[in-house]
Amino acid sequence: MDKLTYRVGGGLYVNLTNRCTMNCTFCIRSHHKGVGDAPTLWLSKEHPREEILEDIISQNPARFDEIVFCGFGEPTERLCDMLWICSELKKSENAPKTRVNTNGHASLIAGKDVAPLFSGLLDAVSISLNAPTAEEYVSLCRPEAGEQAFYAMLDFAEKVKKFVPDTVLSVVDILGPRKLTQCRAFCDRIGVPLRVRHYT
Repeated sequence: MDKLTYRVGGGLYVNLTNRCTMNCTFCIRSHHKGVGDAPTLWLSKEHPREEILEDIISQNPARFDEIVFCGFGEPTERLCDMLWICSELKKSENAPKTRVNTNGHASLIAGKDVAPLFSGLLDAVSISLNAPTAEEYVSLCRPEAGEQAFYAMLDFAEKVKKFVPDTVLSVVDILGPRKLTQCRAFCDRIGVPLRVRHYT
């Protein structure tokens, strides 16, 4: 049976899709099948949004610190479904915070600026920066769109922070001190905080 949600710490994570616009060299799915309490996050199919919402609600979402859209794929590959689920969750008086962990390619995937759609539905957005230059980004993350993906990600970060104030860019700590310093300086210039994630 496909695992549509899984738990990590105090969060309930939502596994929407296995599709992704990148093939990162460090991606956890290249050497692990599961995360948290999920033995595997590989999906046999993409499930209807109603089924995913039912799975979330069955676990009493109010008892979690946050609902996080983050699985083995890029959540914004199913942007409309993700936002619909958020809107349904927000109808509850005790709705938990919602966050998406994303590669920042939502507008690139949609072919238009979708940042305004996040307003009022997502409480936090965490965007994978992962490298301080387009060249290094392509080498490390291997995006389908090449260097265009790097600039699309940065454009999305600058735009979505206007609608979701709790927006951060993130990197994994395997980059080393010099590159981390470069990334931090880069984030300071565009006005988006940097979060360093521990690589596991």
